[in-house]
Amino acid sequence: MRRTIGVNTWVWTSPLDDASLREIAAKAAGMGFGAIELPVEQPGDWSADAAADVLSEHSLDPVVIGAMGPGRNLVAAPGSETVATQNYLVHCIGVAERLGASVVAGPFTAATGRTWRMDGVERAERYAELRASLGPVVRAAERSGIRLAIEPLNRYETSLVNTVDQALEALGPLLGPGLGLALDTYHLNIEEKHIGDAVRAAGEHLAYVQVCGNDRGAVGDDHFDWPAFLDALDDVGYDGALGLESFTGDNDTIAVAASVWRPLAPSQDALAERSIRYLEALQDERERR
Repeated sequence: MRRTIGVNTWVWTSPLDDASLREIAAKAAGMGFGAIELPVEQPGDWSADAAADVLSEHSLDPVVIGAMGPGRNLVAAPGSETVATQNYLVHCIGVAERLGASVVAGPFTAATGRTWRMDGVERAERYAELRASLGPVVRAAERSGIRLAIEPLNRYETSLVNTVDQALEALGPLLGPGLGLALDTYHLNIEEKHIGDAVRAAGEHLAYVQVCGNDRGAVGDDHFDWPAFLDALDDVGYDGALGLESFTGDNDTIAVAASVWRPLAPSQDALAERSIRYLEALQDERERR
């Protein structure tokens, strides 16, 4: 199965704006990417109307990415904060609808980097709270023909949902047309005992996939078993895009948030180019079998 390769604008900049999107979209299309991930860090950073024109010009499929910055929480937070987070996610759904995107992906549980210890009782309570907070958002997504894709994060970035099994436990009754899972190879590599088994456990609920080298660098310049990973995606019938997500170290805020303390490639362009060349060559090889 051949999949579109996408790239996140965070590879080059943060926050995204209209001018940088025009530049990045042209660059990404020139490299051969067929999709682009558009982070909504703050509503209004960039225009969905302008983005729709730019993406159409370069024949790029849109994927909307949500960012759970400080104060965005759906559990263990004041009611006003939960409502504001719900409203933010509904805004992201509206952006996706305007762009013609089918997925809004991100770690939609609690603020990234927020961690605390929980016993089994509290974890069950927080998962129930998460489902209650997500319910209205999932229904809004389903009405719009959009699917939220919730991403498990590694243990250093959240204590709520780290693995596919935890995501299935936390979200089970809500999973369906309006809600699925987003899996990121960076987090899978840290948290899952067997990555292929985790992908297969996600099964029909797998709504989106993000990729990068195990060190957040270029795909293929690492120890990750990419052929086996694509085999697992084939097994569950995932035919969506593979979105390259990495981060520029040139922006202080994003470098600290993503722990980018050293260059991950000779340049950000090289990181993107090496990744798409490797993935396209791997897909070519698989098609020749």
